[in-house]
Amino acid sequence: MLESMSIAATGMHAQQLTIDVVANNLANANTMGFKKSRIDFEDLVYRAAHPNKNGLVNPDIMQPFGTGTALLSVGKVFDSGELKKTERSLDIALQGEGFLEVIMPDGSYGYTRAGSLKVDKDGMLTNMDGHALSSLIQMPEDTQNIIIDKDGKVFIEIVSEDDPLNVGQIELSKFVNPMELTPMGSNLYKPSDASGDALYGTAGNNGFASIEQGYLEASNVSLVEELTNLMMAQRAYELNSKVIQASDEILGIVNGLRR
Repeated sequence: MLESMSIAATGMHAQQLTIDVVANNLANANTMGFKKSRIDFEDLVYRAAHPNKNGLVNPDIMQPFGTGTALLSVGKVFDSGELKKTERSLDIALQGEGFLEVIMPDGSYGYTRAGSLKVDKDGMLTNMDGHALSSLIQMPEDTQNIIIDKDGKVFIEIVSEDDPLNVGQIELSKFVNPMELTPMGSNLYKPSDASGDALYGTAGNNGFASIEQGYLEASNVSLVEELTNLMMAQRAYELNSKVIQASDEILGIVNGLRR
């Protein structure tokens, strides 16, 4: 019976982790560019048992039985979210596969789907946390309007010029296995060995997303799906706790046999 207690304990721990992941998804349901997490489990090492017949153990036959469950991975699901119109010229949404690449303070690169941009004091195009896009696009001081087309070309309108000026192009990145990117917070990710290195391309070409100016990509969290997962995890937690209670009752019966 002690084995059943430890098995059920792993089940309770697994469901608690599931609830934690669901809670984070729900907390970010209105976070622009947020991608929901998915948790996966695996069964633990199997133990071999020898069957009994007429009170005798048969050493030539082994029957495995499981010893519980454990966390396998927590990965991001990069399904596209709904596009929300903002009319802000520095808001862009990626419609399809790809990431914006930004330069982190330590010189490494981070990747994001959150397309709310701004111009810093030096005129550099950055994300809302102030990390410059790796394309290093700089705006003159007399910029009056910014136009970003679907393939990422950035044009500006200034008083001294009749036609818009091209000041650069936003390059996109993508990964062979984006689910294995490591989240850093603030809707930023960094590559891992499992995700592979970044592949670069132009928006709207070779499978890369197109860019929609004046829009933001909403979270891809489905409230109905998350609430369903929450209820299933809660019920599974309760059932595992009942296994522990039943094991405890059986042990109590065994302990009382000598009375």
